[in-house]
Amino acid sequence: MSTAPTPETLAALLPEIAQLIVEALNLEVTADEIAPDAPLFGDGLGLDSIDVLEIALVISKRYGFQLRSDNADNTRIFASLRALTAHIASQRTQ
Repeated sequence: MSTAPTPETLAALLPEIAQLIVEALNLEVTADEIAPDAPLFGDGLGLDSIDVLEIALVISKRYGFQLRSDNADNTRIFASLRALTAHIASQRTQ
């Protein structure tokens, strides 16, 4: 069952998720350089569908829930670092 994360939870989790993305994808940016509301795809961070699969795998291992490729909400979930963090905070079991 999902619960709405508090602003404090999101603020604490944002840098952790940014670092997870940097490490999982071996990006040449630091976690601090990922703007919370910038798009993860296209003009933002420039991720592609393979990158999303890598991130989903790491999230599954670390937070105890799966991001499914057939989820209709994936566009919203992966819209930005803040959106992804909010989803993780509401779904995680670990």
